[in-house]
Amino acid sequence: MPVRAGHPWIFSGAVAVGLDGAEPGEPVRVLAADGGFVAAGYANPRTAIAVRVLTLDDEPVDRALVARRLDEALALRRAVLPDDLTAHRIVNGEGDRLPGVVVDRYGDFLVCQLFTAGAVRLAGDVVAALQARLSPRGVYERSEGGVRAEEGLAGARGVLAGEEPPARITIVENGMRLVADVLHGQKTGLFLDQRDNRLRVRGLSGGRRVLNAFAYTGGFAIAAALGGARHVVSVDTSRLALGLGEAAWPDNGLDPAVAEWIEGDVFDYLRAGRERFDLIVLDPPPFVRRRRDLSSGLRGYKDVNLQALRRLAPGGWLLTCSCSQHLDRAGFRQVVAAAAADAGRPAQVVAEFGHPADHPTALGHPEGEYLKALLLRA
Repeated sequence: MPVRAGHPWIFSGAVAVGLDGAEPGEPVRVLAADGGFVAAGYANPRTAIAVRVLTLDDEPVDRALVARRLDEALALRRAVLPDDLTAHRIVNGEGDRLPGVVVDRYGDFLVCQLFTAGAVRLAGDVVAALQARLSPRGVYERSEGGVRAEEGLAGARGVLAGEEPPARITIVENGMRLVADVLHGQKTGLFLDQRDNRLRVRGLSGGRRVLNAFAYTGGFAIAAALGGARHVVSVDTSRLALGLGEAAWPDNGLDPAVAEWIEGDVFDYLRAGRERFDLIVLDPPPFVRRRRDLSSGLRGYKDVNLQALRRLAPGGWLLTCSCSQHLDRAGFRQVVAAAAADAGRPAQVVAEFGHPADHPTALGHPEGEYLKALLLRA
């Protein structure tokens, strides 16, 4: 049984009896055909994932279990993160054995995402445990997206405890200052999972012309400039997001003349221009949001990488990323290779990257490994 190998989901087809009459999010014990205990978690008879597992021990799914899981998550962060990091992930859903629960820290505030009916039922226990251990000024909810719709839940946002966060929060990451909008920005405010890659870009940028495509709030651009880039172009469709990057630029002591902020479509920008760049960062939104989007999503990934490679100077670097859960690492590498072939740009894979340490995944749960990054030299 996959759950005994560490997979945190039990699909409806594997459940013989017991789901009839269960309420979405209701705590359940899972038994084998011979009556032996298998796992405990919470159920949703309306979804393909019938049970999400919280423990392989025969124990109640209650406040004590939630508190223990949070203690384990915090202990991991203390072991692997620097003390001066003021924004990071505290709970990463199944990776921290709290399925459906994501918690991010932004300074004195915490932002929660509760994706499932079971996570919503556990929300009070999660918030109480966070307050007892971290004493945040406020806990804010940003629960939206397709998973909630599949669970039969509407989107939800608002204060769960304490104060509402301010419109802008400045955080410190590897000595770099970034501005986050946790009320309205994408995800919970910043792409915290790209922290390590921002540091890598900083190390590669000295003296280079850099393109930060799908720039969002300009984290990669600021990292490049701090690394000594001589010119950095950031392209994104959101003027508001680019504005946060511009606001953080002087906070980092950077020369405004180094930066160029362009509101526009990345595909159009890449096709229309001729300027060559020594380093290009591609961090697009997920082109494959659902399994049925795989074919069209692959076309999107191939096209954007093809156009980027055509704009890359000889010997230049391309950091290309995918955050599509339904596109695995091998598939992403294959589509980037096809783009390089069509562009006539033989490329070396210098390194491959995934999640940072505060975004752990369960060893038996490959579906949790959504972030993929390739560092190429063409």
